[in-house]
Amino acid sequence: MIRQIKQASLIVACALATYGCNQETPKTPAATAPAVSEKPEYFLLRPELEKMYGYTQAVRIGNLVKIGGVISIDDKGNLTGKGDYGQQLTNVYASLEKVLKHYGCTFDDVVLENIYTTSMADLQKNAAYRGKIYTHQFPTGSWIGVKELGLPDAMVEIEIEALIPKEQ
Repeated sequence: MIRQIKQASLIVACALATYGCNQETPKTPAATAPAVSEKPEYFLLRPELEKMYGYTQAVRIGNLVKIGGVISIDDKGNLTGKGDYGQQLTNVYASLEKVLKHYGCTFDDVVLENIYTTSMADLQKNAAYRGKIYTHQFPTGSWIGVKELGLPDAMVEIEIEALIPKEQ
C-alpha cells in the first residue's frame, strides 16, 4: 500500500512539473501593453502627524491604492466626534474620500474595506450610512471588533483598497 502511494505521488509530481504554473501565458493585447510602474508612490494626508507617529496614510502600487486605517481626527491629530459613533463614521469616510480623490478614485473604485470597531453594536446601528458611501456596490471586507484603537475614545477605524480607473 505504501509503495502504491509513493508511485501515485511520483506520478502527480511529474504531472505538476510538466503542466505546472510555469506554462507560458498566451500573448494578448492586454498582456503586451506597457506595465504601470510597480514602484510604490506614497501619500501623506497629514504629513506632520504621519511623520511623528511613523506611518504613511496611503501607498499606490501600480493601479492599486492601499489606504491604512483612518480614525476620526482633525489635522492636528485631535479626536473628533467624541462619544458620537455616527459622527466618527462620517469623519472617517470624509478623510478616506480625500485620499481617494488624490488618486483620481471614488468609493465606486473601492474593492476592500476593513472596519475595526470598539462597539460592534454601534457599527450595526450605523451601518446604513455605508449605503450613502457605496451607492453602486459594497466592497468585500471584514468587520472586526477590537478592545481599543489608536486614540482614547476612538470607536471606529477603516482601511480600504481601491483600483485606480484604467484611464489614468
